[in-house]
Amino acid sequence: MHIVVDVMNVIGSRPDGWWRDRPGAARRLIAALRRFAADSGDEIVAVLDGRPLPGLPEGVAGRVGVFYAAGGPNAADRRIVSFLAAEPEPGAWTVVTSDAALARDVRALGAHVEGARAWRERLDALEDTPGQ
Repeated sequence: MHIVVDVMNVIGSRPDGWWRDRPGAARRLIAALRRFAADSGDEIVAVLDGRPLPGLPEGVAGRVGVFYAAGGPNAADRRIVSFLAAEPEPGAWTVVTSDAALARDVRALGAHVEGARAWRERLDALEDTPGQ
């Protein structure tokens, strides 16, 4: 499976205090995505708003690519749409977001969409599984 994650949308899908430490929340989610990809074999592209975080550079490590989008509001959404538009088979990708405009745009390209909260709950359930 090929998955694009709208990182801040997923982080913001639950009120766990993430706003007090956005960089820490991003690092924790990327770490969870790496564990998920290692277990599932899925390819994941994680797109974050803003400039690269210290210790979390842009690039691909294993099955997870981390990419940043600077340039104001909706920069990550634009980067996700550009990424899928350049893909030979955008229909092979699932975009994890609850942003209605982004969902509309990626569906128009043929991609699938999964809600951020439901996907986060699935990711958390895997994290809570003994032996994982």
